[in-house]
Order: sequence, then C-alpha cells, then structure tokens
Amino acid sequence: MTNTVNLIYGFDIFGTIIFALTGALKGIEKDLDFLGVIVFATTVGCGGGMIRDSLIGATPAAALTNYIYLVVCVIVGILVFFVGSLIHSERKIIKYADAIGLGVFTALGCAKGALYECSAMGQVLCGVVTATGGGVIRDIMSKNIPTILTSDFYATASLLGGFLYLTLERSSLSVAYLFLICSVFVFIIRVVAINMSFELPRSSSFWKKRNK
Repeated sequence: MTNTVNLIYGFDIFGTIIFALTGALKGIEKDLDFLGVIVFATTVGCGGGMIRDSLIGATPAAALTNYIYLVVCVIVGILVFFVGSLIHSERKIIKYADAIGLGVFTALGCAKGALYECSAMGQVLCGVVTATGGGVIRDIMSKNIPTILTSDFYATASLLGGFLYLTLERSSLSVAYLFLICSVFVFIIRVVAINMSFELPRSSSFWKKRNK
C-alpha cells in the first residue's frame, strides 16, 4: 500500500509540473503580468485535483495540505515568465507536453477514485475531472469556451483512458503498469488527434448536412 501511495504521489507531482508549465505558457500567450502567469500555472497544475478531491470528500484537498504542489506551480510560473517566450512559439511541443499531463492525470484520477472506493463510473469521472478541471477554470478565467468542449479529442482521450484503466484494473497488473499503460494510451490518442486533426462533430456542421 505504501509503494502504491508513493507511486501515485510521484505521478501527481510530475503531472502537476507538466500542467503548471502549460498553464503558465497560456498566461504568456494572454500577455498576463507576473502574478497572472503564476496564477494560471497554479490553476492548471492544481485545479483539476482540487475539484476531484472536493467531489470524493478527500478534504482538505491535497494541494492545500501539502505545500509541495503550490511551490512547484509557483516555481514553474516564475521560470516560464522569464523564459517562456523562448518556447511559446513551439506550439506542438506545448501540445505534446499537455498530452503527457493529460495521460498522467487521467491515470492518477482513476487511481485516486479507486482508493476512495468510488463506483466504476465514478473512477472514470475522477480521471476526466483531474485531467481537464484545471484547464476548464483557466479557460473561464480567459473568457474562452472551455477547450474540452471544442478541442480535438481532448476530454474524449481522457474518457477513453479512464475506461481502459477501469478494464485493466480487473487484471493482475501492478499499479505501476496500470499508470504507464493508461498514460501512454491517452498520450497516443491525443497526439494522433493533434496530427490528424481529429475532432468530434460540431452541432453547426451536423445541421448544415441535415439541411442540404
């Protein structure tokens, strides 16, 4: 049990760093000030986990009881503020980094849901919320429609990864392999969607076809 908790914690910190990075870069894109970039880094890095913890009753949320999460986000935000402009133009690199975070946080959320004895669908929901919650808050703060409602297979990739985790959980695989397989699966789906421009049908295109 201790090894499992340590593994989950390690993945959590790693995912927090990745998402804090993408959040801070979004702040650079929006031309926010120093504090704004740090706020975006913290929102994306910790937001999804805080929403998840609130839903499953794991309160206070991990980010409020372990200072490492907030410290990591602040440090990433500060670093990106000063050097972010050097990598901001590399949009595919940013998207790939985000895809890594999406996979890691999906697996993490499912595992946290299992630890708190959530139902099967509850575990999947924990995975999706953990992976997308911070981005939703960021988009609302940016006055944008949340990415999960418009982007190419973003929430869908997380949802599929959650179902895969749920399926493999019934096997004899260790938690480490569950995390690895789920994370890589979500990452691959997201990267393929980015490169092939896959996206779910939109309401406007659907009705245009119906009216022809």
